[in-house]
Amino acid sequence: MNHDAVNGERTDGARGDGARGAGERRDGRSRLPVAAVAVPVLTCLATLGTLTLWTATGNAGTPARLSVTEGRALLLPAPGGRTEATAAFFTVRNSGGADDVLTGVTGPAGHRVMLSRTVDIGRNARRMAMVRSATVPAGGALRMTPTTLDLMLSPAPALAPGDRLTFTLHFRNSPPLTARAVATRPGPALEPPGAP
Repeated sequence: MNHDAVNGERTDGARGDGARGAGERRDGRSRLPVAAVAVPVLTCLATLGTLTLWTATGNAGTPARLSVTEGRALLLPAPGGRTEATAAFFTVRNSGGADDVLTGVTGPAGHRVMLSRTVDIGRNARRMAMVRSATVPAGGALRMTPTTLDLMLSPAPALAPGDRLTFTLHFRNSPPLTARAVATRPGPALEPPGAP
C-alpha cells in the first residue's frame, strides 16, 4: 500500500475528496475570485453612468430634424409655344444635431426624378452630372439652385406658370418629406423661396 494514499493523497496527482484546493468547488470546478467578477461589472457601470451624464447634458447631440420649403419648377420653352418643367429646386433645412442624407426623390406619376449637379468641365463650360445623394448638414441647409444641385424631371411635364408639382424627398435617417414646387419662368429670382 502506498503511504501517500493512506494520508488522503493519491499518487496519480489528483487530490482526494477531503483535500480540495482554495477556489475549488465540491464538484471539482473552480470558483472565480470576487475581483474577477467585480472589475468588469464596475467598469460597465462606470461607463454607463458616464454615457448617461454625457447624454443628459446635451453632448450626445440630437437627431436630424428636417423641413422643406415650397420649391420652384423651372419652365423652359418647348416646340408649339408650350412650356415645360425640366428641373425643380428646394431648400431642405436641418435644425437637428446630426447630418442626414438626401438619397432620392419621387415625383409626379409617370415622371422620373433624378438628383443632378452642375459640374465644370473647363473653358467656361459646364454639364449636368447625376448624383446618388446629397448631405443635409446639421444646423444648416441643403439649397438647390440652377447652378448647383437640382431635381431633373424626365420626361418633362407640360405646365403653365403657377401650376404645382408634388415631390417626396427620401432621406437615409429621417422619414420622407412631401413638398410642392410652383412652376416659374426663368429669371433672376430662381432661388428657392426662403433662401437667404
